[in-house]
Amino acid sequence: MAEIGFDDISTEARTLYQKGTESLERKNLDYAVALLQQLVAREPAFFEGRKALRAAQFAKAGGGGGGGGGFFKKMLSGASNSPMLAKAQFALRNDPAEALVAAEQILSSDPHSTAAHKVVAEAALALELPQTAILSLEILNKATPGNKIVTMQLAEALSASGDVKRADRLLHDLSRSHPHDMEIAQAMKNMSAHKTLTVGGYQDIADGQGTFRDALRNKDEANAIEQEGRVVKSENVNERLLEEYTKRLEAEPNNLRLVRNLAETLTQLKRYDEALAYYQRIKDSEAGNDPSLDRLITDTRRRQLEHSITLLDPNDPAHAAQVAALQKAKQEYQLTECQKRAERFPTDLGIRFELGALFFQAGRMTEAIQELQKAQQNPHKRIAAMGLLGQCFAARGHNDLAARTFQNAIKEKQIFDDERKDLVYALGCVLDKMGKRDEAIEQFKLIYESDIGHRDVAARIDAYYASQAG
Repeated sequence: MAEIGFDDISTEARTLYQKGTESLERKNLDYAVALLQQLVAREPAFFEGRKALRAAQFAKAGGGGGGGGGFFKKMLSGASNSPMLAKAQFALRNDPAEALVAAEQILSSDPHSTAAHKVVAEAALALELPQTAILSLEILNKATPGNKIVTMQLAEALSASGDVKRADRLLHDLSRSHPHDMEIAQAMKNMSAHKTLTVGGYQDIADGQGTFRDALRNKDEANAIEQEGRVVKSENVNERLLEEYTKRLEAEPNNLRLVRNLAETLTQLKRYDEALAYYQRIKDSEAGNDPSLDRLITDTRRRQLEHSITLLDPNDPAHAAQVAALQKAKQEYQLTECQKRAERFPTDLGIRFELGALFFQAGRMTEAIQELQKAQQNPHKRIAAMGLLGQCFAARGHNDLAARTFQNAIKEKQIFDDERKDLVYALGCVLDKMGKRDEAIEQFKLIYESDIGHRDVAARIDAYYASQAG
């Protein structure tokens, strides 16, 4: 994912940001942290939101009375955070987005936690959120100046965010302290190659007298850097990246991140067989026991099957049958692979949710209910699992159970966003099936009052009032 701005986030997220920053300005710090924490969990790529959250966390830690007891309070805070830290570090291997959420919970009680900042930095780099990584790496760099790993990560993040000059300077300073370190030498070599695209003009940017585009030599270079920075990879950009990654892999055959970059780039180029071969290379390594890798392989195979559908001749009399066969093959493949992952990682509730959703799509309601009941224990999937569970009950005609499940999910969903609207809508539909028309209409009215365009609520409300008038 790429970091996004205010205009790119949802309406609900904008409300959270505005209320959170207003609370921060009014020094209502507990409320500000709570709101902004919800915001970054919902929109992890919204950097301004995370920056505001970090400001609120530090302001909260800096306030609160000082005086005695500070040592014991900090000790208790560290002790209470140790299970959450273990959870964040474990999630880092499988689900960087979940690790980011867990690390923010730690920072909300102890914004100086170097362990939590390390998790944030590594998760952000894995998710291609360089500015988010920089936010924590700058703190770590001040806390442990000269640390090789932190400095190299900071240089990587700065380069990805466009500040190649500072990244290059950091690596040169580091090399003076480690003159014979081959890893640093290779990083400097890679930086030098990248720097050729971005020379000149950076001092003007630092002085506020120029722009990033001014720093580039010509319009073609500007377009190339802008595309790569935003991960908007046209075919030409992908071909160039493929060539670069292939050459680097010859020099760094054990660099698994590079292998993964190659696989992702080949997937963008629709060269799926080659991409799958590179994913298998990671799978055969020591890092192969990773559910996120299995998910990537499944997703690549799914995209390959979807691409095969687009290659079919629509004028062929057998076109409809061919499409149906490929769609069925895709569904069966996804379900089979997800079942394998669930067997390999039986405690991963995220996989349980995915499996439940696939069973639901396949019309296998009993199996879907079993998986979704387990998935409810995952706090990040709980409401979504309850929503699907209600749909399963409704599909089987168990409308009273469906209504109760939707009602419980709605109670837990505090923000009236699209997810809650869908739950309210589903509850209205179930109540309507049960013959409770007036109760159903009250649910649809809740949506109608805030979002007249949601699904068919406008038509339902108009029909209701027309029948009342008649």
